[in-house]
Amino acid sequence: MTPAIIDTHCHLSDGKFSDDIDEVIERAVAAGVTRMVAVGGGGPIEDSRRSAEMAERYDCLRSTAGIHPHDAASVDQATIDELQDLLARPTVVAVGETGLDYYYDNSPRDLQREALARHLQLAQQCSLPIVLHCRDAHEDLRDVLEAEGVPAAGGVVHCFTGNYQEACWYLDHGLLLSFTGIISFRNAGELRDVAARVPLDSMMLETDSPYLAPEPKRGKRNEPGYVVHVAEAMARARDCSLEEVARATTANAEKMFFS
Repeated sequence: MTPAIIDTHCHLSDGKFSDDIDEVIERAVAAGVTRMVAVGGGGPIEDSRRSAEMAERYDCLRSTAGIHPHDAASVDQATIDELQDLLARPTVVAVGETGLDYYYDNSPRDLQREALARHLQLAQQCSLPIVLHCRDAHEDLRDVLEAEGVPAAGGVVHCFTGNYQEACWYLDHGLLLSFTGIISFRNAGELRDVAARVPLDSMMLETDSPYLAPEPKRGKRNEPGYVVHVAEAMARARDCSLEEVARATTANAEKMFFS
């Protein structure tokens, strides 16, 4: 039997799940995925609202609230006020996802940095961890984190794809790293090397579904039950048992999101 695993980052409010969300969650639980974090911040504030409502309907879910860097230009005081209201709900357990995305640049970079700073301030005020997105922007992300400080409750760099030096900086500053199905991709040897060197007590697992389906599901709609394949890929990268990976990453996720 597959040991218990937590999917720490899935976009269950995405429209790709609108027709079969009950079945998606049922399949995840049957696969051994005991809990899931339905991430807000997949779009404007409406996405966080939907994620919060979903977490209130399903006992196995928690949610987060935030604005993705793609939508940083939409962040104003009314947005921050609504995020504060959402973060007061008991099933909303973290701020985010927020961060910087210089690959697509869907929002101006200065507004991305400003929105990130405001999210970090919210996390401090609410005593909640932060869920960070970073693409092609590690240097600026570090600068904002140094200026604002990592929240006392910590946080996670989700879908980590950086190098070992970048990984060490985040770990040294009290953040965890979360790995997706990318570590199962044939061309991800460098990332597997990082995953093999990072301590197990500093990492979590995620699907980022409906995106980034791992092998052997690549090309299909990703869903939380497939996090088991991420755990298997992590075990291969580290040359250890699936049980060891599941036990450590589940404990880390429990502490951050479900304690």
